[in-house]
Amino acid sequence: MFIIMDKIRLPADLGKAIAQYRQDNKLSAVTVSAKAGRSRTVLHKLERGEDVTVTSLFDILRAMGLYLSLQKAGMPTLEEMQRRFAAEEGDDAA
Repeated sequence: MFIIMDKIRLPADLGKAIAQYRQDNKLSAVTVSAKAGRSRTVLHKLERGEDVTVTSLFDILRAMGLYLSLQKAGMPTLEEMQRRFAAEEGDDAA
């Protein structure tokens, strides 16, 4: 399970965090995309970690009441690496 406070290092991480937040807060794709002025296709692409415009990203975040915050990157912790590789192994099994 992806926690919103986890470090986001990849587009897929961002997509999972956005999708999880939307589901946890019972925000429908229709509602979020309409409020953002974007199509559901754009929202779903973002949630899958695919390329969307920066403007689309910010419109969707705004519609969900979220914002980005930047932090200096450091080396991933051992726990982050274990979770990353465990998730990738799980993806291979599917």
